[in-house]
Amino acid sequence: MTATTLAERPPATGGPRRRGSRPARGARARSALGRYAFPAPALIYLLVFMIYPIAYTFYLSFKGANALNFLNGTAPFVGFDNYREVLSSPTFGRTLAITLIFTVCSLTLQHSIGFALAMFFNREFPLVRLLRALLLLGWMLPAVVSASLWRWMFSGSFGVINSLLGAVGLDGLSHDWLTDPNTALGAVIVADVWVGIPFHMLLLHAGLQSLPGSVYEAARIDGAGPWRQFSRITVPLMRPIMFTALLLGFVQTFKSFDIIYVMTGGGPAGATTVLPVSVYNLSFDYFQFGQGAAAANILLVIPLLLSIVYLWNRRREDTA
Repeated sequence: MTATTLAERPPATGGPRRRGSRPARGARARSALGRYAFPAPALIYLLVFMIYPIAYTFYLSFKGANALNFLNGTAPFVGFDNYREVLSSPTFGRTLAITLIFTVCSLTLQHSIGFALAMFFNREFPLVRLLRALLLLGWMLPAVVSASLWRWMFSGSFGVINSLLGAVGLDGLSHDWLTDPNTALGAVIVADVWVGIPFHMLLLHAGLQSLPGSVYEAARIDGAGPWRQFSRITVPLMRPIMFTALLLGFVQTFKSFDIIYVMTGGGPAGATTVLPVSVYNLSFDYFQFGQGAAAANILLVIPLLLSIVYLWNRRREDTA
């Protein structure tokens, strides 16, 4: 009877199950904590340094904030008056035109020269890696340092550009490039091109490295020369990467501030006043914080719309 009773008695599983469930719950808690803890610094950074400033700028653009009422919080709500003031300003059209000229000229030269250098460095020759690394210095240097170097080079008193012109017998062309309204914009475009070329070269060179070599071998067997290989193979295969480089380059160039501000401050006579410089002047020279916020939002919307159009076009091509 004792054996039967022991055999029919159900196993005592309550104790071990409770003891085993605690480590399981602890492991799940640690796993959940890890999933939230690892992205937390990045999320905090985005919230503090990107999302909050954009949201506050959007809020401030609807307030009549100036130097008198900004600190005490008595800025009145003005609706879209700040946007109307900025868009109807007699200088806005000229500033937007200068911004577009600066962006298109600089981006075209950056991309073209960067693509040519990427093609050049896509082949093996002595010191190719060293030369490619040296060309990245313009991109790695802080923009303020690069702008200061170019301001010194374009100086009318002791600049390298005028010295080179004098050395080749072109003293008549020597003048202060950054104080002449006819040449100041061209000078800052040259400086911005020098800074932006390495970015396009690096991105396009990585794309060239990923192209299949078998396609070029088949084209050479069929008798295709270098130009036909470039126009019929390289450009079509590189088109997505080229568009990406152009989009990123447009966003970066359209919001250029530091190079222009250090070299010319937006002058002379507003010849180099682009939208970012205008935003700075409205906010910190004239202390019209509400109008400055409205101009900053306009500056943000234009690249955003271009990005949306680009992404929509890419999705349509992928689904076609």
